[in-house]
This record gives sequence, structure tokens and C-alpha cells, in this order.
Amino acid sequence: MSSEARAVDGADDDAYDVAVIGFGPTGVTAANLLGGTGLRVVVVEREADVYSRARAISTDEEVIRIWQRIGLAERLKLDMLAERPLDFVDARGRTFLSACPAPRGHGHPPQMFLYQPALEQVLREGVERYPNVSVLLRHECLRLRQDADGVELTVAGADDSLRRLRARYVVAADGGSSLTRAQLNVGYEGRTYEDRWVVVDTEMLRPWPDHDRLRFRCDPARPAVDCPTPLGHHRWEFPVLPGDDEKRLTGDDAIYAMVSRYGIGRDQIKILRATVYSHHVRFAARFRVGRVFLAGDAAHAMPPWIGQGMAAGVRDAANLCWKLAAVLRGELPESLLDSYEAERKPHVKEVTRRAVFVGRLITERRLPVARARNGVLRAIRRVPGLASRLVDSNWIPVASYAQGFQARPRTRASGHQIPQPWVTGPDGERVRLDDVLGGRWLLLHLGPPRPQPEWEGVPSLAVLPAGSRPAEGAVVDSDGVLLAWPAGRGVATLALRPDAYVYAAAPAGTRLPPPPAEFAPAPPPAAVSAQ
Repeated sequence: MSSEARAVDGADDDAYDVAVIGFGPTGVTAANLLGGTGLRVVVVEREADVYSRARAISTDEEVIRIWQRIGLAERLKLDMLAERPLDFVDARGRTFLSACPAPRGHGHPPQMFLYQPALEQVLREGVERYPNVSVLLRHECLRLRQDADGVELTVAGADDSLRRLRARYVVAADGGSSLTRAQLNVGYEGRTYEDRWVVVDTEMLRPWPDHDRLRFRCDPARPAVDCPTPLGHHRWEFPVLPGDDEKRLTGDDAIYAMVSRYGIGRDQIKILRATVYSHHVRFAARFRVGRVFLAGDAAHAMPPWIGQGMAAGVRDAANLCWKLAAVLRGELPESLLDSYEAERKPHVKEVTRRAVFVGRLITERRLPVARARNGVLRAIRRVPGLASRLVDSNWIPVASYAQGFQARPRTRASGHQIPQPWVTGPDGERVRLDDVLGGRWLLLHLGPPRPQPEWEGVPSLAVLPAGSRPAEGAVVDSDGVLLAWPAGRGVATLALRPDAYVYAAAPAGTRLPPPPAEFAPAPPPAAVSAQ
């Protein structure tokens, strides 16, 4: 990855469509998404290399679907562990609740464990596909100054050099201690929990039985998270209890003593690093200030209990980047950008609420309450299917938008992302639906397309039932999934946004609501294939 942008100080080439501050999971996803649109992008990142500390350890099918859009899903999945069960166990190691998250129709495994440094490296290599994206490593944005036409960034290099760049818009994905957020004087409201946790990343030297299961060890004496990670790694997390010496607790002897309770010997793991973290629940007061947008940890922070901190930032990037592209290409007015916060903030708050709930469930140390919890969850386990439904309903809420950028009147499909089954394309090949949708505005019809005069210029795609012959302008619903989804919501025609969310829908025999004001859709640039 080049550490120098192709622009030269003082030249016109220093003007970009979008500047991305931060090159972690949120920033690198944004750089890939924006790079694929053909926009001129510059990335500013303080560090020289991928951050070596493993932080996020899992993600879900919605996020993999986003990475599919940038052509990297299959490569990323090679380094992940899919569909591992999760157990809640008591102090004696007995399981009182076990479940596997059920798929939600996004075309990928519902939960995947990852090793974040390896994941970020693949995403960074993906950015190198785009000559329109410049990357400045070992550079820091010291100041932003907005005017009517854009943003001026004052950027310092590791050699103390200064340069000025201009961008029409800025995506600030520079983490929980975001300097950009501070410069904008945006509050970061919420709380930091008193409990601190030791996070231990290890290399697995010799496997042990069931090493590939996620366990929440609900031991009142010392709760723990015992988590598989791919590429020969394993993660443990332990609370710092009253009276503990943090420095001693992060030492090898203390760590080996803690894992020995689970039958893990010194010859089975190599300790890579141990760090103490605090858990935060915080939200930026605003996600947008003029031409600058906060994303990822710069906009929100949550506890790690349901593995959604990184995922929330990736969803931010996916929601924001197609909108920036639409505005910069003149397809939609700038008011579209107000929908970023309107759509993302409520979802992030709900995810955070559930993360806090699960954390309380895991970390309860009051013995009577812990016993009651174990008894209730054991009872749930005995009811067929109830454990999985509990996990699905309280684990990760689907990213659907009750407000934001959608037509009125709303339908039961509005604001939801359509499922992504395998379909048979016009050439007779089985493909995932998004690869046919192509990240563009599109009208989806159950059966032959119906005229929608107000949507002239937007391509149409017909969905034919299983067993139909492939045809141009149509996909065959080979698995019987795609036709059932809109039909179950009482609609037959859908207007899809580039992120496959439903902007508008109409029942059979009726017209769609009109497109948004000042709508001038243009075909997206050809996708980059990197599977």
C-alpha cells in the first residue's frame, strides 16, 4: 500500500471527491465502496501498517453481503470460521443454553469468526485495485475547514511535512477518540462502564476438545468469554475484579492460571498479547456536520457482547457511500445525505441496547440472580427451537429503516433490504442476487415487468418462478425464496436503492409511488471482480 497520494502539493490534483480519515474496518470498507464508483478518493491514516491487535472477533451475514458488493466476500471467508455453535455454561462448565444463529437470507453464513488483522489486510489489498483511490499512510489530519464548495484538510506527515488537500466531502472513521469529532465540537454522549476486562489473544499450539465453540462462561466468581478465532488463534476475555492488580493479571502466569480452570495447559497456547479494555456506550450527538460525516467508532461505541462494534461501522459505510456517490454524480440532491443519520442512528442504538442486555446476562455475579438465570435458560433449552428463536430475537436486530430515504406511503416492504438467494441468471448460471442487481437503482417485478412511466430510465428485472426458462431481463427464483418475500408483504413491484433496500413498493395492479425529487439515475461504473 503506497504511503503517498498521487497528488502534488499546490496542484489541481489535490482536489478529491471524498476524503476518508482512518483506514480501519470502517474506513477501508468506505475506500473500497467509493473506489468502485469511480470517484476520486484520498485516505488519510496515522499508522504505517494494519493495527496488529485483534479486536473484533466475529461478524454476520449482512456485513459479508456488504463485502460481497466490493468483490471480496469469498476471499475474506477463506480466513473465517463459519457456523460455530455458541454455549452459555455455568461455573462447572455445564451448558444451560446452546444455539446456532439461524440464517436471515443474506446469502452467507449467519455468524463468522475472524482474525481482524488478516481481514483488514485483505480489505487494504482490495483498495489497491482502484487507481482513483490514493492512500496516505503515516499521515494525520490536523485541521478541517469547510466552505460552500468543500473541505480543506491540513495533513501532517510523519516527517513533519504539511500539505493541504481539498475534498467535496469527508468521511471521518478515525475511531472512538476521533480528532475530527473533537474539531467539530460534537459531543460523544453516554457512559463508560466501571468494569474493565482483560482481552487475551493466543496462538493455539495444540487443540483441545470443542476448541471451536464460542462459550460464555457465566461463572459468578469470574465470568469469561472463550472464543474461537481462525488461522490458529483463540481469544479469552476476563473481568478485572475488585482487588485485582491489572499489571499482574495481564502477565503470563495469571493468564495461564485463569485458562487452566478450563483444562488448557501451558503447552497448548502461546500468549500473543493481553490488554485491558473498558466498555463504552456512546453516541455522537450528530453524525453529520456540514460536509463531514462521522462513521464507525467515531460516531458510536458499544460493548462487545454481540460482536457488532465493527459491523456497525461497516453498515455505516455501506449506507453513506452510495448516497455520497449519488449526490456527487448529480443523481440526487444533497438533502439525501441527511438520511444517513436518520437511518443509521436508531439501528445502532437498538444494537447497543441488546449488547448491553446480553452483557448483563453473561456477567451477572450475584449468586442468587445467577442461579435464577441459569434455571430459566435451562428451561428454555428444553423447549424445541426456542433457544434459537431467543438468540435470533435478542442477538442482532436486522438493519431495517422505519424512517429515512423511502417513498410515501410506506408498505410492509419499505425500508427493508430484500433477501439475497441464489438465482438463475439470464445465461442459465446460478448466481447470488446482488451480483445481478449490480449496486444500481432497479425495479423488481414479480412476473413480467409492468409499465411504470414515472420511473422511466430505471432498469427492470423480472423474477420468474422455479422451473422457468432463463430469459433476458429476468432471474429465475430457483430456491423459491425471492418471490415469497414481497408476496408476503402484499407487494408485487419494488423500487430498490443501490444498497438493495426498498425505496418504494406497490401491490399488484398498481403503480409505484413516484421517484424522489430531482432524481436522475445514471448507470454505475463496471464492477471490479476480485473473488
